[in-house]
Amino acid sequence: MILDIDRSESPVHGAQEQSAYNGHFESVCYHPLFVFNPEGDCLVAKLRPGNVHSAEGWDEVLLPIIDRYRRRRQRVVVRADAAFARPEVYEALERRGVHYAIRLPANDVLERQVEDLLTRPGGRPSHAPLVRYRSIQYQAASWDRTRRVIAKIEHHLGELFPRVGFIVTTLTGTNRAVVRFYNQRGTAEQWIKEGKTATHWTRLSCHRFRANEVRLLLGVIATTSATCYVGWSCPSPSRTGRSRVFNSGCSRPAGGSSGTLGASRCSSPKPT
Repeated sequence: MILDIDRSESPVHGAQEQSAYNGHFESVCYHPLFVFNPEGDCLVAKLRPGNVHSAEGWDEVLLPIIDRYRRRRQRVVVRADAAFARPEVYEALERRGVHYAIRLPANDVLERQVEDLLTRPGGRPSHAPLVRYRSIQYQAASWDRTRRVIAKIEHHLGELFPRVGFIVTTLTGTNRAVVRFYNQRGTAEQWIKEGKTATHWTRLSCHRFRANEVRLLLGVIATTSATCYVGWSCPSPSRTGRSRVFNSGCSRPAGGSSGTLGASRCSSPKPT
């Protein structure tokens, strides 16, 4: 089971409880946290104040899911961006035997390890990017052990400096395979955008924090329900298909100004 943990921004335009200015997003917002599986199902969502660290409360949302899958004897792999590159995250996952691939912020020590790859080879540059990899055994001062770090260096035509990225991982695949596996984490961002579009789960306009938390969870439940429905009825789920689910299930009461989302019946797919 692959788990993608990610955070997002829910802008607010009033005096909602615990909303605050977030310097990263440059807005007054809430800062919710999500965990997705590869099919786009949101397994857990947590609304947080706008000014908390991006990884705040990661253990409350991620570890219970991991423990549940481990009780079923399922192998778990976690992907996350650089906001979750923290020693306590690595250690908690390693204690549970969970593999991970997490983006690691660059620093001088890591860049010195790939210094010879930062210079583009001589000759006429290719239109296709020149991509090179290197596996490094690295231990930061705050780490309790040495860990594998994979560096990816890309030289693009017309760019003076290379693009350099680092991933800390316990996976044992080739450098290229691990990087490609990590890059698939971007689908989690697509699921979040889809939820914002389909059920508007970022419209948290209630004054009380608890009420906004309920609104977020209702939006997540609706989006996940649509994911299951479209997955059963369509070969390849799409945002268009999910939007149709919501459009067909939304009714507006006569004389009212708000809509209600409901499903009259939900049936399992027929076995093939």
